[in-house]
Amino acid sequence: MGYEIVKFFLRLAFRIAFDFHYEGRDELPKDESCIYVSNHRTNADPPLVGSGATRSLSFMAKEELFKNKFFAWLIGSLGAFPVSRGKGDMGVIDKSVECLKNGRNLIIFPEGTRSKDGKVHRGHTGAALVAAKSGKKLIPVGVCFGEKLKFRTKVTVKYGKPIDPAEYTEICDNPNPRNLVKLKNRYMAEITALAEGEQSAAENETENCKND
Repeated sequence: MGYEIVKFFLRLAFRIAFDFHYEGRDELPKDESCIYVSNHRTNADPPLVGSGATRSLSFMAKEELFKNKFFAWLIGSLGAFPVSRGKGDMGVIDKSVECLKNGRNLIIFPEGTRSKDGKVHRGHTGAALVAAKSGKKLIPVGVCFGEKLKFRTKVTVKYGKPIDPAEYTEICDNPNPRNLVKLKNRYMAEITALAEGEQSAAENETENCKND
């Protein structure tokens, strides 16, 4: 089944299952591929984020999700590729850059795992490295709902303003860990602001700066 058809039925299913809304979708770049960086609460996050994105997309998914044949088909139809967590495979970075250069969007969940308390936790620099290597913009995303995702829950996917890695020239010229952290802190603050509000974003950014 074609990507756009799958996306159409996903939107329809979400509007039936939830009180579902988008924010900021009209301002998403339409003429270039981008990296969508989002908070992570459920296994439904990739299709929730991807259903409103422009262009076709790819995203990393833990290899365990491909054990269920139907779910593997579904996420595969949406551009998922398996990742072995904790192995630091640079091939994943190369695959991500390749997807972007081929005109596909990419979804990355910088926290690396689902949040059990609904809060945005400390992120990783993988998305910053992909942005530095590809030169593609990052789109922060907040997936917002109550304590649990259930029937007719109000769900809002909030898309933020693009972050251009070119603003951080030292990162693109020299993507070492210290430089990548600067960009990581920026997109994590934006994600937190979308998902939890500006005050939480400021508090998290201060805490991240201390830890980094």
